[in-house]
Amino acid sequence: MKISEFQRQMARIYLERDRARGVDATLAWLVEELGELSKAVRKGSKAEVAHEAGDLLAWLASLCNQLEVDLEEEAKRYSDGCPKCAGSPCRCP
Repeated sequence: MKISEFQRQMARIYLERDRARGVDATLAWLVEELGELSKAVRKGSKAEVAHEAGDLLAWLASLCNQLEVDLEEEAKRYSDGCPKCAGSPCRCP
């Protein structure tokens, strides 16, 4: 599934509820999911990490849908490597 397809799917499933919840509450859920991913990375199995990564991606898509940010378009900034290093070998920390 392409990123744009995933984002549209999240909009079909959740956008009405997301808008009712609002950006601030959606952001809070996203941060909570990041915490769950962090815990899974430190103490969980690979399956738990994968599950939490998927949840985090879904909440990110939900937030971006509310803010009208196209994740696939933003991902293109990385298609040629590090966008800060403009195609040179990345020396970022």
